[in-house]
Amino acid sequence: MQVGNFQFSYCSNIHPGESWEATFQNLKIYIPQIRQKLNWEGPFGIGLRLSNQASLELEEEEQLKAFQAWLKEENAYVFTLNGFPYGDFHHTRVKDHVHQPDWTTEERKNYTIRSFQILAELLPEGMSGGISTSPISYRHWFKNQEEKDQAMEKATGNLMEVVAALVKIHSESGKFLHLDIEPEPDGILENSEEVLWLFDCWLIPKGAPILSQKLAISISEAEKLIRDHIQVCYDVCHFAIVYEHPANTFSKFKNAGIKIGKIQISAALKLDLGENRSELHQMLLPFAESTYLHQVVGRKANGTLVSYPDLPEALAQIQEADEKEWRIHFHVPLFVESYGKFFSTQSSILNVLSELKNHPDLTEHLEVETYTWEVLPDAMRLELGESISRELEWVLQRLT
Repeated sequence: MQVGNFQFSYCSNIHPGESWEATFQNLKIYIPQIRQKLNWEGPFGIGLRLSNQASLELEEEEQLKAFQAWLKEENAYVFTLNGFPYGDFHHTRVKDHVHQPDWTTEERKNYTIRSFQILAELLPEGMSGGISTSPISYRHWFKNQEEKDQAMEKATGNLMEVVAALVKIHSESGKFLHLDIEPEPDGILENSEEVLWLFDCWLIPKGAPILSQKLAISISEAEKLIRDHIQVCYDVCHFAIVYEHPANTFSKFKNAGIKIGKIQISAALKLDLGENRSELHQMLLPFAESTYLHQVVGRKANGTLVSYPDLPEALAQIQEADEKEWRIHFHVPLFVESYGKFFSTQSSILNVLSELKNHPDLTEHLEVETYTWEVLPDAMRLELGESISRELEWVLQRLT
């Protein structure tokens, strides 16, 4: 949906299904329903999640033409893809496997390039398109700095292959596409400083010479192409969990020449660690589910951050924890600020929306991303179509 300077939608990773048939069926059910609930008459933007399997099936000419025909019939269009989860994302134990295969692998590179080729076919003329992707890898898979450096070498090479593919697509079709790397707690990239490190220590000094040689261009031309085609997916929940203020992060990226390809609008769970921690422990148990990672970042009175890889590990330490506050990677509904003794990081979303009003050139793509409806405690669940519509409406009211 065109809202001011922004393309706006929700991410279809909320819907289960790894095949293209299942993905397409969900779009057929929910897009008309949500459009009706919002009373939206204009073209309806879609944030499409394609698994590796679905991308292989959709690239077949017959499937792609059928989808394009449906988009035309529904007055809908695709402007962004979620290329972070490669495989199963619902009804299975995902946890750290969401990072597999990571950017050290041919599988991740090929899946991403294939997804860009599909997006180039779907993207309307005159519109840029982006695909969000993983924060390189999962940091706890590497035993030491040497292993991490080896992973970064491989990842940088693969990312340059993607940039070269995007340059080719732009040259041949006129479609400008960008890869949006999404920092996440316990990813190799989890905060703004690590995004700067990616560009300053890897993409520019290591990647530019690779791209320069591959495309037979100057180093300076290669650096510009890297900064154009590799951008950031700013997930509001993820940056709130690591206690970054949006205005500070946006300023830091701008000063470093790093662009924001997409902002994912999402909220995390937060709570104050008071004296009655046994009660808090019991209240948090329903959130310690077995499907997704729910990393916890605590903040001490002096501002020091303490990280736990998942909520069960944090709960095991709750009595002794020295932190004053916890923020939990659990995407909760945008439109609810408090849950009894718990709160959400909704204020970070409001700060982001304020920044967008003041700086409409900050990004072109906005996407609501609450994918945890299936695993929310019963008291927080709504019918899915109603949930999506309420979130979109909540953002629209505050954005416009």
